[in-house]
Amino acid sequence: MLRVAVVGSGPSGCYTAQNLVQLDPTVVVDVLDRLPCPYGLVRYGVAPDHEKIKSLQGNLRAVLEHERVRFLGGVRIGDGPGELPVRRLRELYHAVVYCVGAAGDRRLGIPGEDLPGSWSATEFVSWYSAHPDAIDTGFVRDARSAVVIGVGNVAVDVARMLTRGVAELSPTDMPQAALTALAASRIREVHVVGRRGPSQARFTTKELRELTALPDTEVRVDPAELALDPACADPAALPPAQRRNVEVLRGLGEGGARGAERRIWLRFFLRPVELLADGGRVSGVRFERTEPDGHGGVRGTGRYETLDAQLVLRSVGYRGLPLAGLPFDAVTGTVPHAAGRVLHGPDGGRTGGPGDYVAGWIKRGPTGVIGTNRPDAKETVTSLLADAPLLLDRAVPDDPVTALRSLGVEPVEWPGWQAIERAEAALGARLGRGVVKLADWDALLTAARSGA
Repeated sequence: MLRVAVVGSGPSGCYTAQNLVQLDPTVVVDVLDRLPCPYGLVRYGVAPDHEKIKSLQGNLRAVLEHERVRFLGGVRIGDGPGELPVRRLRELYHAVVYCVGAAGDRRLGIPGEDLPGSWSATEFVSWYSAHPDAIDTGFVRDARSAVVIGVGNVAVDVARMLTRGVAELSPTDMPQAALTALAASRIREVHVVGRRGPSQARFTTKELRELTALPDTEVRVDPAELALDPACADPAALPPAQRRNVEVLRGLGEGGARGAERRIWLRFFLRPVELLADGGRVSGVRFERTEPDGHGGVRGTGRYETLDAQLVLRSVGYRGLPLAGLPFDAVTGTVPHAAGRVLHGPDGGRTGGPGDYVAGWIKRGPTGVIGTNRPDAKETVTSLLADAPLLLDRAVPDDPVTALRSLGVEPVEWPGWQAIERAEAALGARLGRGVVKLADWDALLTAARSGA
């Protein structure tokens, strides 16, 4: 039988495993993850109040419960302490597909970016999503206003989390510490800021409308910034998604309710140039006003504006990180490949024979939606199965788990994950809530061991 390891249990990893077992009845798949919990960004990146998207976990679960698929959590790949090197992993399987996503964040590259109180949106999302690597830095403590730099869906998510009330968040699986902190937050004003125009905003209309439905929260747009965007003059000429966004934004710019407890401003044509400090912490953001350059981009105008903020969240994109033992393109933040086959050669060629493959964001960059991973995974699997005659020439262990244990790696298998689920349900019951996520390594591994 063809033994394949899929590294990463998010959507791209699960869709890769699904394609493998559907397209070849002789394939067995181990889905490895560094965390003891499956589902990747569906568990640790989707906002807790997005129950419909989080329900996708049911589809991914069905893949991981397939008779020829096995989940192995707590397996770290790399060259650090307690990590399994890529070369050793390749000795255990006929082929390895890396679906490790894009775990890094793009930076602004401006003065003050590393001030206390300035964080990537990913760090904030990890905290309220109970990622065990997250650090409680007191994100919202002592903050009265926040600036979110970026106008994509993640930026809208974090703005919504900053302004949602405890009554709406309590039924979610948000960890208790994050819920308590957000309930005590004094943030009353949030600015979501983009350097380009409204017609080029990356959030979906669904996410935008969710902002407008928040209780006791006013969402505002400066009509002058709408007027700066030539495309807003005739939304009918825009593609449907952008046209819907502009129509909603124009409605927000024309007026609305006043006197709400909280306010979200959607701002455009402002480029961050410096984060300002007071008392050693971030106190505001200085922006340069931009304007359309006539070629789809923007240029600076030499006019500046400052927004007060004791919390700044940077949401300007993700970036893949190198993995020791695999080639890496530092410009694109991806692993060089041809139809999913990793290219190991120094000149971009393929050397050393088949065996290493990529799918998902580490293959194509952080683009598309969850569904984009389906055809992407199928392309990689098609390449892998075409290589099967060569891959099967090499002998591998009958059971890689025995070999992993001999190397000091103790995987969390599916019963361990089910024990974590039971522990989270029990925690929620004790707190008078629904399921509540365990938020640290010790709690997760203790729960997992109870089900081993």
